[in-house]
Parts: sequence; structure tokens; C-alpha cells
Amino acid sequence: MSRQPLLPHAAIALAACLLFAPGAAAQGYPFSQRASVTQNVAFTEITVSYGRPVARGRELWGRLVPWDSVWHPGADSATVIRFSRDVTIEGRDLKAGEYSLWLIPKERGAWTLILSRAARVFHTPYPGAEHDALRLDIAPDSASHLESMSIYFPMVLRDEAEMRVQWGTRLVAVRLKAPWRPA
Repeated sequence: MSRQPLLPHAAIALAACLLFAPGAAAQGYPFSQRASVTQNVAFTEITVSYGRPVARGRELWGRLVPWDSVWHPGADSATVIRFSRDVTIEGRDLKAGEYSLWLIPKERGAWTLILSRAARVFHTPYPGAEHDALRLDIAPDSASHLESMSIYFPMVLRDEAEMRVQWGTRLVAVRLKAPWRPA
């Protein structure tokens, strides 16, 4: 009479307990889902890849995201924006390439938008001003509540576009221009 070892049966039983335990499946999903948006503006492709944090009833501005501190708009890895050709952002020239996106939210007044040459970094710490490719101030707007942070392009017209970063009841609208034309 052959005896089967109990180890495989015990391992199966343990796996079943863990799999079907209350809340086990939910723990396997990330709180912030990854997202990306690609928008063509004239002949330039703009791609943004980011994590989408969720408000989940938390007080966002001034609490979770402190005022007057560099903040990465997203979750986990830093938000990456890629331009296939040179663009202008709020009238300032920016070379084609990949950048990480950062903001300095302010309780009153304009917020600071930063595009850093240090593109593939974690969301903390901020890589430092020595890596900045562009830094400019943009007035934020109030908006309807948006539960999951979103980056989107609500307006694209020929070689111009508006990119919005929105979370909770705040948004920053960034004007882009893609003037490149084929020869």
C-alpha cells in the first residue's frame, strides 16, 4: 500500500484558505490603477503615463497633498510625459523627449508646474531643480469633484491643445502648442 505525502494536500488547503478568505481578492488589487493617455496634436504625439490615486473620502488639498511642497500628480512611479517633437507649453519652448511631471500646489495663487529631465523615477523624492527642463506658474481652477485623479485633453484644435490634471475639486489646465510641420 502506497502512502501519499500529506504536504501537497496541506499546501492546496492552505492556498484555498488564503484565496477564499474575506477580503483576500481585494488585497491583491492596487489602490491606484495605472493609466495612460495619448493625444496627437498636429504631427506631434503626446503620451502621459501615470498612476490614478483615488480620493476615498480623504481631504486632499492641504492635507494629503500639502500646500507649497513639490507633489507628484499620480501614484507610485512618477508621472511620465513624452513629446515626439518639440512643443511650447504656456508659450515656453520644450524639446522633444520624456519628462516627469511635478506640481507645487498653493492654497492661494498660481501653482508651479515642473517638467523634469529625470523621467523614470519613483514619486518621491523630487529629483531636484538641477534636473528641471521647464518650470512655470499656472493658475488652478475649481471643478466638480473627480474621485480618481485624471490627466486628459478636453480641447485639441489643429496644432493647439489643453491638457488638464484634475483631482478632487481642483484642476490645472496647461496650454500646449505643437508647431512642427512636415518638410
